[in-house]
Amino acid sequence: MGFNLLIMQRRSTGGLSAVESWPDKLRAAIPGITVNVAASEGEAMEMIGDADAAFGDIRPELLARAGKLRWIACPQAGPPAGYYHEELIDSSVVVTNTREIYNDHISNHIMSFVLAFARGLHVYVQQQMRANWEPGYEIVNLPDATAIIVGVGGIGAETARLCAEFGMTVLGVDPRVSDPPQGVAELHDPDALGELLPRADFVIVTAPETPATQGMFNADMFRRMSSGAHFINIGRGATVILDDLVGALGAGEIRGAALDVFQVEPLPSDHPLWSMSNVIITPHCAGAGPYLDDRRLELFIDNCVRFDRGKPLLNVVDKTNWF
Repeated sequence: MGFNLLIMQRRSTGGLSAVESWPDKLRAAIPGITVNVAASEGEAMEMIGDADAAFGDIRPELLARAGKLRWIACPQAGPPAGYYHEELIDSSVVVTNTREIYNDHISNHIMSFVLAFARGLHVYVQQQMRANWEPGYEIVNLPDATAIIVGVGGIGAETARLCAEFGMTVLGVDPRVSDPPQGVAELHDPDALGELLPRADFVIVTAPETPATQGMFNADMFRRMSSGAHFINIGRGATVILDDLVGALGAGEIRGAALDVFQVEPLPSDHPLWSMSNVIITPHCAGAGPYLDDRRLELFIDNCVRFDRGKPLLNVVDKTNWF
């Protein structure tokens, strides 16, 4: 059959690779497909009028010229704010994303935070820098610990499995998942989160940024946590109000925090979080790891074949909720 596809070229940053090799692979998989690669938004403006499908960020001005567009493949699982603009949400265009390709890398990153806090590595590394021999960190015995995972989709479900392997009791919170994934002892609706928080030794947030999750973790939520709890966020920075987190840490309302994502990135060099001894910061790198380019391309080609054959697409997004 074949269809007209527009690929928006992306630089090799943020885990998104160049796509020079994609057209040949797509043509081999889908006879009759027409593939156009736009190196700039200006080129995309000239090409999008004929496109049935597109890969990349289709801004309002591009969408306005897309007379035939039926499907957009988002290059990420959770794109930056503004990707799901009003014109796109109101359109009939189907959007898919790349959720599931990061599950192992990000869940491993989360577990590195959990283990560091459990055994005091964040404290001992700082002492090492000062040649200070001072044992005595109060460990968290993981078989006695409870983790709340906010968002038990692909990443959260894999994290739940790993936490359970270490003997932890896992409480899952998710608005979509109806059956508890492996390792999840209890599954709850987000409305129950406030009541669950006092039970947690670890609160792990893998939730995407959506209208419902923006600012979800605020001063009230932190006050509900146990003073011995550790807060971990690898989802999106917009889910956490950083000033409220700083206040909770400073007041001893929670024991520690580990963050890979922030409201503002890079995190400003004068931000108080940098100097807090009970905080671990990584620079939005939890998703880094091998095979991502291959996984992204494999998913994209699979969906292109499905689109060409009129079959249901994988990873369809609820545009209103951005995920």
